[in-house]
Amino acid sequence: MSYDVAIIGGGPSGLMAAITASRNGAKTILIDKGDKLGRKLAISGGGRCNVTNILPEDELINHIPGNGRFLYSAFSIFNNESIIAFFENLGVQLKEEDKGRMFPVSNSAKQVVQVLLDQLEKLKVKIMTNSPVKAIHFENQSHDIILENGNKISSKAVILAVGGKSVPQTGSTGDGYAWAKKAGHTITDLYPTEVPLTSKETFIQDRTLQGLSLRDIGLTVHNPKGKAIKTHRWDIIFTHQGISGPAALRLSQYVVKALKKFKTKEILVSIDSFPDKNEEEIFQMLLALAKENSKKAIKTVWKGIVPERYLQFLLHRTDIKIDETYDHLLKQEVRKLANLLKAFPIQIDGTLSIEKAFITGGGVSLKEIVPNEMASKLMKGLYFCGEILDIHGYTGGFNITAAFSTGHVAGKSAARYSKSF
Repeated sequence: MSYDVAIIGGGPSGLMAAITASRNGAKTILIDKGDKLGRKLAISGGGRCNVTNILPEDELINHIPGNGRFLYSAFSIFNNESIIAFFENLGVQLKEEDKGRMFPVSNSAKQVVQVLLDQLEKLKVKIMTNSPVKAIHFENQSHDIILENGNKISSKAVILAVGGKSVPQTGSTGDGYAWAKKAGHTITDLYPTEVPLTSKETFIQDRTLQGLSLRDIGLTVHNPKGKAIKTHRWDIIFTHQGISGPAALRLSQYVVKALKKFKTKEILVSIDSFPDKNEEEIFQMLLALAKENSKKAIKTVWKGIVPERYLQFLLHRTDIKIDETYDHLLKQEVRKLANLLKAFPIQIDGTLSIEKAFITGGGVSLKEIVPNEMASKLMKGLYFCGEILDIHGYTGGFNITAAFSTGHVAGKSAARYSKSF
């Protein structure tokens, strides 16, 4: 079997690459080892599929801290607005939610996957599922893809869209790194990003706060000298292993890098329950509330400033009794509570494994990729897109934007290349 363009991997970037290559006149085949395409897409956004984010380009890039600037060229060809137009032209109406996230009006990831599959069928893209790739033999004029069943597929251009090592149940098990290395490419250090944090703190191990959510807090990772490295403001949830929720997920890559950089087993992370107030303002607020209700127990007076379970937990740390009244409060204890509300410390010892992460950090070195083509600088007719590249963003539509954008550029470039000889 011989093709102009062969794409390995049926995730977001691979589906987009296949559609784009075929639309640009290439005889295209899409190969995936799983039994169905778009598995990661189908579970994204909690099953609703956050197809992109509508933030302006510079903000979009800032939300892709893993080499986002590399994407300027790709975004000049196919950006978030292009993605919106692409899906709406296929009949998928989108809506904007908080923080610029774009979802289908139907709230159905399955609808998004289905319209992509319908396009593949309409464009007569050859689809091979349940077809694990055993090896790729790179040649001058075409490349041979050897399947595990022994079949050989020859193609002028090959696009690797096999993802990273995160969420392996969707088929992303890191297969593509070996093929990239065989073509001469460098794979940068792989690590988990967008992943829950872990801790051996007693209150974590005892599950004291398990299941408790804190909304709109500041979460900061500090270096060993106490200086802030990075802060994210959003929600968290305490788990039996540590902290999860969007603020923790976004901070995870900085935790991983700090543990490695400072060669330490634990790193300090602090929770700021009042990001818009300083510690003195919190202290005065607590005193004022207590004084205004001097005959009431402080558990009643301070109720609602933070979730009750968290307040009682912090009061226990300050030795303030929940039934104390204003007349018996010690100012130094109130100051201690204000400090804990502003910067509750947790020693974090790492994250869950890369397989438990939403996104893989690291990948094929971008120094070896042509940014406006997604083409290999080392091997003619080889292209990359999606999570196999050393690009990663925060959750919220940023990774899928990178996947669709790089997939479009890779598909278009590979089709053009295949028609050049």
